[in-house]
Amino acid sequence: MKRLLFAMLALVAGAAAAVPPVAVYPDADLVALYDEAWREAKLRTLTAPEGTPVKRYMDECVYDDQIWIWDSCFMAQFTKYAAADYPGIETLEAVYVPVVDGKDTPLRVHIWDNPPLFAWCELEHWRFHGDRKRLEEIVLKRQLPQRHYAAFMNPPTGKVPTGCVNTVVLKAAKAANGAWGFTWNGGRSGMDNTPRGDGVGYDKILWVDAIAQQALAAKCIAELYEALGPEHAAEAAKWRKEFDRVAKEINDHYWCEEDGFYYDVRVADGGFCKVATPASLWPLLAGVAPRERADRVAKWFEDPTAFGGERPIPTVARKSPGYDAKTGNYWRGAIWLPTAYMSIRALDANGHRDLADSLARRIVALQNRVFKHYEPHTIWECYAPEADLPSTEHGRRVRQNFCGWSALGPVNLFIENLMGLRRFDAATRTVTWEPPKDAVYPMGLKGLTFGDVTLSLIHDGKTVTVTTDKPVTLRYNGVAYPCAAGTTRIPATPAAREPAP
Repeated sequence: MKRLLFAMLALVAGAAAAVPPVAVYPDADLVALYDEAWREAKLRTLTAPEGTPVKRYMDECVYDDQIWIWDSCFMAQFTKYAAADYPGIETLEAVYVPVVDGKDTPLRVHIWDNPPLFAWCELEHWRFHGDRKRLEEIVLKRQLPQRHYAAFMNPPTGKVPTGCVNTVVLKAAKAANGAWGFTWNGGRSGMDNTPRGDGVGYDKILWVDAIAQQALAAKCIAELYEALGPEHAAEAAKWRKEFDRVAKEINDHYWCEEDGFYYDVRVADGGFCKVATPASLWPLLAGVAPRERADRVAKWFEDPTAFGGERPIPTVARKSPGYDAKTGNYWRGAIWLPTAYMSIRALDANGHRDLADSLARRIVALQNRVFKHYEPHTIWECYAPEADLPSTEHGRRVRQNFCGWSALGPVNLFIENLMGLRRFDAATRTVTWEPPKDAVYPMGLKGLTFGDVTLSLIHDGKTVTVTTDKPVTLRYNGVAYPCAAGTTRIPATPAAREPAP
């Protein structure tokens, strides 16, 4: 009843000033799925209980009085496209106060030791919105990503932190061969019933995602300092050095040369626990993997017996122990949008854009087929890996209306990979548009706000039309085109096909 009331209040509040940008695309079904994702996300835009440090927040669609770190961080990735109406980044404040500041709020954090994604999330927000005031508040005044990084390195293992619900399981540890990292478990890593640690145990392995996410955090903190200006070069350099230290550890001890993959490490002997999951792409997203290693990892995502196929990026490789072919059984092979989105971003960032775009197209197509043909017609928490169905959790069908992070497919993958709108840099008012090799036209967005700019971008296959209220630069297929306020038309040119930056 409480959740129904919150949903009704959210609908009433839905007449906010900003609305999501209008999608233009030849496939009307994908536009309908995009619109549905925003509609369902509005149901998850709730009024926060009195005493919470924010007025509104994005609800993950599970508990009434609790929020998650990594759900919140991933939801901020899609809500950035309509931030005035969908409080993704504001939700992080409701997480920071208990997790970093150690204060209780009515919205308790379900797991203190969820993946450490704050710095990545803040960097993405900065790039899209150019919010200098927030950047200074978060990085300089309160130092929230830096403090969380330090706390994760030395976690309060065995305690229930103030404002949180569960005992901290995360533990800094070393393997017999000197490898260092973290022991964790399925729920804390976010991959609840994952078969990782098969035959050993969750607390007997060093989790590759935990250490790689710390590497990503160090790198992003360095970039946040660099964004603040040259006067912060010393701090940026310090965090670059920390990134190098963590990256070296990952490459020295978590890389399996025989298989061409990053694995969890057994504490007892430093050997590999060879259960392959998308968690092993966090080193690629963090920029840890040398190019030749990233190329070898990418082959796993071309292989239909691993992570490829018509329904790609299952949460366990199909040829790996613990894979459930029937439904995916939650994190034993189901397709989840957060790990799929992260994997696609990681492959793109490491020179495999065509593969990333192809995987994205297949993921969105799967979501669309299930939305159209399975009842109720909704967006699901996760999807079966070998049928057009939702997955299951403990034998029951998973949750519906999960936008929530499942909007990452109909929104982010649709915009960033199917359309090829790769990057928005608010600080320089620059849009990077590199359509995929198999792009279809017309496509684009109308009424998009990023930074202090509101614009429309439409590509009809021959001409790119930019209509903007402030001057912007369109970087189209590697060429920069200045666009004055008003309407600018640019002849479309073939892609340079350069590796992604």
